Amino acid sequence: MKNVVKILIFACVALWAQTNPLNLTTAQVVKDMGLGINLGNTFDSEGSNENNYETAWGSPKITKAMIDGYANAGFKTVRIPVRWTNLMTGNNTGGTYTISTVLLDRVEEVLNWVLDNGMYAIINIHHQNWIKEKFPTDSAECMKKYTRIWEQVSDKFKNHSGYLILESMNEEGIWLDVWTDMYSNGTTGKARAYGLLNAINQKFVDIVRSSGGNNANRHLLIAGYDTNIDRTSDPMFKMPTDSKNRQAVSIHYYDPFGFTHLEHDESWAKMLTTWGTDADRDELTRNMDKLKTNFVNKGTPVIVGEYGFASKVDRGAEEIRKYTLAVAEAIYTRDMCPVLWDIQWNPDIGERIYYYNRKSDPPAFSDPQFVAGMKNIVGVSEVSSSSSVTASSSSSSDGDTSPIINNSPLANSHSPTYYSLKGEPLGNAKPTKAGIYIFKQGSSVRKIAVR
Repeated sequence: MKNVVKILIFACVALWAQTNPLNLTTAQVVKDMGLGINLGNTFDSEGSNENNYETAWGSPKITKAMIDGYANAGFKTVRIPVRWTNLMTGNNTGGTYTISTVLLDRVEEVLNWVLDNGMYAIINIHHQNWIKEKFPTDSAECMKKYTRIWEQVSDKFKNHSGYLILESMNEEGIWLDVWTDMYSNGTTGKARAYGLLNAINQKFVDIVRSSGGNNANRHLLIAGYDTNIDRTSDPMFKMPTDSKNRQAVSIHYYDPFGFTHLEHDESWAKMLTTWGTDADRDELTRNMDKLKTNFVNKGTPVIVGEYGFASKVDRGAEEIRKYTLAVAEAIYTRDMCPVLWDIQWNPDIGERIYYYNRKSDPPAFSDPQFVAGMKNIVGVSEVSSSSSVTASSSSSSDGDTSPIINNSPLANSHSPTYYSLKGEPLGNAKPTKAGIYIFKQGSSVRKIAVR
């Protein structure tokens, strides 16, 4: 029996090695990330004390049940935007820029709930307006502050699993006072503006890589210029030098802005109440093809870290669902990861929660047809497609790739058996606790995700 257990443990270890993100390329990881969702307007809000830093913009305090709800709905990635300066001492010129351990520990708690579900997590720095406001005139001090933030964040999370991805920044990489002709495609100050972003992104990679632990090999997400497709596709944007070559580029997509954001007509755009004409779909196709051509096909994976509907003026469930599903599908089918921007509107003042209601009991998506449509895009089932990898021996000879369990007494047993990732037997009943397990039946051994 001891030999059987050893063989099973070896199978589990081999399977884990094949599916551990740190053993995969970034392109493989991005493909495995499936559908993503943001904890928007939460840790990135303007709360300035230990009581409200998480809830100042309308979100309830995040619970494990909320994260479990994402997993149960088929989402495999959670982006956690964080405004680290909310709880920071020495946040002044020449200061120490020290992040509160309260905030660091709380983000870690939520991160662990994500990882416990077998999901990917993205942690960034978010709503850091000083980057776009002060970097051009006080680059040295701003780089000191940026460095201090990432030194602390990197050290805090360096030993977390490869399912954690770190992102250099949000949308702060835009300097209208430097590149004054940006919207007219002029060139005045353009080189300096891109140079600022390229230098910041390079500093990010250098800090994370030198922090040790799993960060030495961790997959990283690099912010594009304004996270805009066209401006990031510009030759002046450069991905950082990285000896590990484990990077994806971050893009956001909210086109057409008149539909996704506007609450009334503006001089520069009209508010749109519907989406889905042939012209609308052609625009989406052109933009996604541009990402595929300029990045994915050239070896740079893409994570669309934000997309979705975010106006206070409701367009109706059908229109919002139609738009969101179309964008998610266009991203996903081009081997990119779509990460939905999700926030909590306030029904008490007539606003509607368009996607996930964190305040309901239990937390749930407000539109079941939307969830069904998202699952349909990726074909989500109880056993994730990326998890059904048959463990095979890395030391087999003569090209033998048969399952390594085949020669064990377990191969003759056709009763389903469940094990922990460490090879601990859990019995014949499927585990009820959400997590990642080893499932064996006959000669088949695979990893499964219980949502």
